[in-house]
Amino acid sequence: MKERLAQLIAKTELKVTEQQLEQLVGYVSLLHKWNKAYNLTSVRDPNEMLVKHIMDSLAVSPYLSQGTRFIDVGTGPGLPGIPLAIMLPEKQFTLLDSLGKRIRFIRQVIHELKIDNVTPVQSRVEAFIPEQGFDAVLSRAFASMSDMVNWCRHLPAAEGQFMALKGQVTEEELTELPSWCSVSEVKSLHVPDLEGARHLVLLTAKE
Repeated sequence: MKERLAQLIAKTELKVTEQQLEQLVGYVSLLHKWNKAYNLTSVRDPNEMLVKHIMDSLAVSPYLSQGTRFIDVGTGPGLPGIPLAIMLPEKQFTLLDSLGKRIRFIRQVIHELKIDNVTPVQSRVEAFIPEQGFDAVLSRAFASMSDMVNWCRHLPAAEGQFMALKGQVTEEELTELPSWCSVSEVKSLHVPDLEGARHLVLLTAKE
């Protein structure tokens, strides 16, 4: 599995260390193991997880160069937060989910893989009030971007932004965004061996 992941990463411009490869593969192994009992993801095959979970998450990492504090809302079993935290050890990630079994899994992952830049939080997003705002709010959990920005409006810092991981981005979805929010950029993501389009939508609150 490690060799397969190295081959996938070689198809991108990403650079990973041996330790990062070990951690990423370790995460997939734990996810596969826990998934049998806790049903954390609909993807059952570890090789599919490498593409649909790991590579799909890592495709965002080049766009996190600005800022140091990020929150992954509706993280599920830690996606995209865990792969991004492994890839960017100098950044801090808060992983938010309302389901206890998912947060327990994330705690186990950060313990076993010795990941020290992740803070798991079990809470509904509207009930979570951070001590300070985040540089970016990430999510691939929301069906619509308007839901994402409305539910998460209290989370970014003054200069912070929203980062929505999407498949296709439709004009209809963009027009449904609230008036206080604007799209600053839509980036097409390259995910090796993944069928279908992937996009990162960057959104900011208007002054």
